[in-house]
Parts: sequence; structure tokens; C-alpha cells
Amino acid sequence: MPKEIRREGVRRLVAEGAQLVEVLPSPEYEEDHLPGAIHVPLRKIDSQARDVLDPNRPVIVYCWDTV
Repeated sequence: MPKEIRREGVRRLVAEGAQLVEVLPSPEYEEDHLPGAIHVPLRKIDSQARDVLDPNRPVIVYCWDTV
């Protein structure tokens, strides 16, 4: 079940082995992304997630939006 977490929580979970996934469009990801983030564009998450993510590890999904 999705829930919002703060920066400290992200750092702790990543240190414990969670996968950090950025769902930004490719141009935005290539311009700037979080260190160590896995790129899976939101529009392709259904088709790519199983190929790139370990189902036995927690997943943190990040998307920066200015709206």
C-alpha cells in the first residue's frame, strides 16, 4: 500500500536495501536524478517493473512534480 515518506525515511530504507525508482520521463531523468535511482518511466512501469525490480525488496517510487 503506497504511503508518503520523508527524506530521512528514504535514506533509511535505501540503506536497508530498498529499491529507489524514479518514474520521471526519460529526458528529465537524464537531466537530473537521485543517486542510485533505477529509471522506470511511469508510462512503462507495467511492462518494465517485473524485469528490473526485485520483488523481494521494498520499492520507493519517486516523481518530482512542480504542480
